[in-house]
Amino acid sequence: MTFADQLTVARAAAVPLVVVLYVWSFSGHDYWATSIFAFAMATDWFDGRLARRSGRTSALGSLLDPVADKLLVLTVLVVLVGRGVFAGWMVAAIVARELLISGLRLAALERGVVLQARELGRLKTWTQAVAAGLGGLAAAGAWDDSIARWGLAVALALTWISGLDYIRLAPRLLRGDPAPGAAGSSSRADSTFSSSPASRQTLL
Repeated sequence: MTFADQLTVARAAAVPLVVVLYVWSFSGHDYWATSIFAFAMATDWFDGRLARRSGRTSALGSLLDPVADKLLVLTVLVVLVGRGVFAGWMVAAIVARELLISGLRLAALERGVVLQARELGRLKTWTQAVAAGLGGLAAAGAWDDSIARWGLAVALALTWISGLDYIRLAPRLLRGDPAPGAAGSSSRADSTFSSSPASRQTLL
């Protein structure tokens, strides 16, 4: 396991601590929870940069990274629904999209393909994280809940736009078709889908 993978695992391990800090009432607990959440999410940027710089990426990291991000962000969003900061239907719509795309990832994995996050998918993750951070500060009383809700509205829109971006590729994935323009072994590295076990191909 690379150092970048270890950071990903640490990000997932931070989830219980963040939850405890949000629900355990003491002076400044919301600020502590939000700060640790922000620090944990910052490791996502750092481990990605580290992996690219060192050139040591792994199929394990491709699988764990989006799971850790979703676990951390969605947990905070759900906790903040309970605190009355966010509307439950908005968070439920985000969770539904994440489950749908996770199912697509599992279908791809059964065909020996690890789907990496697309740029739009990375953007939606960060908008969700920003919305969660705004919500945490709203719970702490730093500003009105409406600011956090507008942030979540933007995250919700991008979440489903990026979800549709993945879904449009589903028919080709389930058929096992190669990406358009991919022909022969010379272009195999640029293909959208590969039949090689645990390959790390970037979606086009």
